[in-house]
Order: sequence, then C-alpha cells, then structure tokens
Amino acid sequence: MFDVMLVEDDPRIAELVGEYIGSYEFKVEVVTRGDIVLERFRASQPDIVILDLMLPGLDGMVVCRQLREVSDVPILILTAREDAFDEVSGLEQGADDYVIKPIPPRILLARLRTLMRRRQPGIKIENGTLLFGSLTISKKDRTVAWRNAPVAMTGSEFKLLLILAESAGDVLSRDDILRRMRGIEFDGLDRSIDNAISRLRRKFDDAAAERIKTIRGEGYLFSPSAWK
Repeated sequence: MFDVMLVEDDPRIAELVGEYIGSYEFKVEVVTRGDIVLERFRASQPDIVILDLMLPGLDGMVVCRQLREVSDVPILILTAREDAFDEVSGLEQGADDYVIKPIPPRILLARLRTLMRRRQPGIKIENGTLLFGSLTISKKDRTVAWRNAPVAMTGSEFKLLLILAESAGDVLSRDDILRRMRGIEFDGLDRSIDNAISRLRRKFDDAAAERIKTIRGEGYLFSPSAWK
C-alpha cells in the first residue's frame, strides 16, 4: 500500500480520483490548499504527490518547488492547464510527470505505478543524490561520479543522464526526452538525442549498451541494476 497526497481543491475531482486509485494499492490523503501542503507533507511523508496547479493559498508551481527542495518524492502534476510553457515549467520545477485533465482513470493509475517503480531495488535516493551501484548523481551540485572517480559532463549531458536516471526501468521515447530537455517534440529527423546517448555510453564504458539500453522502435531505458 502506497500513501498518496492528492492536492486538489475541486471536491468532485478529488472524490473521483481518490475513490478510483484508493480501490487499488493507494491510500489517499486530500489537501485542498497550496499554502498548507508543505506542513501536511512533512507530517505524513507520502510516497507520491498528485498536484493541481490552480490552488487557493499558493500556486501549484511554488508548491512543487517547495516539495522538491525538501524531498525526492515523485510528483505528478494533474492540471487543466494545457499550455506547453506550463508543462515545461512544471518539469523544471521538479515534477516527474505532467498530466492534463480530464484523464481516463486507468491511465492515471498507470502513470502513478510507473512513478512508483522509481522506488524499485537498485535505486537509492539520499539528500538529492541518486545512487545506482557505482554511479552517483548529485542533483544539488550537478556532479557525477562513476566507480569513485568524477565524470566530466556538460550541462546538457548531465540533464540527459538525470532524465534517464529518474525514469530508471522505464522506456523513454525520443519525444519524451526532447520535451524534457528542450520543451519541443521529436520531428523524426533530429539525431541529437541519439548522439548524446552515444557520448554518455562512452563516458561509462557502455559499448554494449547494457546500462543505457536501446529499445528498438521505442526509445531508451536506463537499467538501474547494471551500474556495478
């Protein structure tokens, strides 16, 4: 059973979402104001947060940033805002997923389960640092160490590695990666992601693509158990 904090001021939506995911492996706590989220979060320490953006008391973007400053808890933004700028901003504030209302309940459930797989064995998150065997990724000071040696990385290389690592065990399409990297969609021709993946593999002796796998026809997968 996973504890979910649902931050939603619309009673109807809160009831529908809470009842549906509550019938599965999630126990739901509803918070209706943005200015009390941080206090409630510290008290209950939920496993995942579903966060609306348009909230009384404090805007959801600010709430997202506050949560990310104190925790690596998975955050799924669930909002009626369809603007691409808002989506990019939400992801940059630290959200792990951005979903537009209305969404079929089954798809929302699938998204939650995907985010919870970040807590699978092989992944450790300590004070903003991701640990995978001999790989250490520090979000706070944007550094990477591999087998006890620092790895020199450009800003874009670090961002790509972090995007892959935070979705460890899940396949990310080129479109997923480009949207998180630049806020644009994959046009079928841009090879910059493929080239960047190749550079990352060279830095981590991954010529066989065992650590960052290519999933034919789908995209790339960061394997959390392969970083020994």
